Amino acid sequence: MSKEHSEPVKVLVTGGAGFIGSHLTVELLGMGYQVCVVDDLSTGSLDNLKQVSSNPALEVHCFSVNDLDLLLKACKGVRYIFHQAAIPSVPRSISDPLSTNHANVNGTLSVLVAARDAGVKKVVYASSSSVYGDTPTLPKVEEMAPNPLSPYAVSKLAGEYYCAAFTASYGLATTSLRYFNVYGPRQAADSAYAAVIPRFISLIKNGKPPQIFGDGCQSRDFTFVKDVVRANILAAQSPETGAYNIGSGISISLNELCSQMLKMMGRTDITPVYASLRPGDVLHSLAEISRAKIAFGYNPLYSLEQGLKATIEDYE
Repeated sequence: MSKEHSEPVKVLVTGGAGFIGSHLTVELLGMGYQVCVVDDLSTGSLDNLKQVSSNPALEVHCFSVNDLDLLLKACKGVRYIFHQAAIPSVPRSISDPLSTNHANVNGTLSVLVAARDAGVKKVVYASSSSVYGDTPTLPKVEEMAPNPLSPYAVSKLAGEYYCAAFTASYGLATTSLRYFNVYGPRQAADSAYAAVIPRFISLIKNGKPPQIFGDGCQSRDFTFVKDVVRANILAAQSPETGAYNIGSGISISLNELCSQMLKMMGRTDITPVYASLRPGDVLHSLAEISRAKIAFGYNPLYSLEQGLKATIEDYE
């Protein structure tokens, strides 16, 4: 992942003040890229970029990716776009599908139009394993027919199709990365839509029982954020296009996850509480990652234990 040229290469990260986007921004700056962040701060925070705020190679613009005129200006001279901006929540998409569609589908179309018109070399798009739905076959392979169960999953799949259409229609290189349950430092724990790992950490830290929706036998492939960042950069630097799974290739049940986290945080005196399964939740997910390995050398470097340790330490 070395710098490609002695002249700084300019890249744009949409949603760059968000959880994944901020990690990507920090890594790109460390590699010598000039980074332009576009974020409307609806789910992101400038606090996530505090450690690099004084870096002269960083510029931050606070507007929506749906503002095409401003986006076109920001894309000037950009080689790669890492499109992370989205409303990233299944439950929120079920309660407010219109906002999810506007941010995720219209927003992705705006990014692709701006990339095409600005002569960007490649767009790397943050998709989601939710596009597979609840197909019983595991692991999930890219050739499977999608079966989205929530407006969020539909919005992510629509974004993938738009990426493929722009590659076919305009020759704009695009890669869609289907993330499997990304977690890590700086992931929000204080929202009703928080992901399971930060929510567990927050509750356990405060001496409260973690809440599991369903019986806890449902399983997930958890992917540490630094592995996702590497996948984005490798995909940008590769000529390959299309959709790729980005996961760890290993799954764990929510009951096992909870037990492991209680041990790691020294709170084996706490037991989880159970609630009804939420609409749109998938029962099992596990990524087959060989396609991304072959295409651009993606290989996860962090075990779940290493990732959880780093995440728990960050929250504490």
